[in-house]
Amino acid sequence: MARICKDGFEKEFIKEQRDVYGIAYTQNMLSGRWKYLILWFLKTKERRYSEIKAFLWDISQGSLTKQLRELETDGLIKREVFPEVPPRVEYSLTTKGCEFIPILDMIENFGKKFGEKPE
Repeated sequence: MARICKDGFEKEFIKEQRDVYGIAYTQNMLSGRWKYLILWFLKTKERRYSEIKAFLWDISQGSLTKQLRELETDGLIKREVFPEVPPRVEYSLTTKGCEFIPILDMIENFGKKFGEKPE
């Protein structure tokens, strides 16, 4: 499979494996236990860090910060700092992040259809 370097996938892989590159790119961008849930939580409105942390109550502060930074680096979310005291930071979806929402909705529907049924 492809080797991912600091700049993304090796150019040779992209050229030779064009048919699987899209899946590999998306998988790499969304790797991480919490990223899908963060995107789902942001799909309706912008959220503050504390809101995301409360929603994902089981995540450590370090993991949440890492996942948010990676989502921001990959262009799926944006982080806006408001010049207030104390500073207010909000996270929201970018255009790229919004384009992922229909896929996320399909994943959600698949899970509802085939996941465990409550008793």
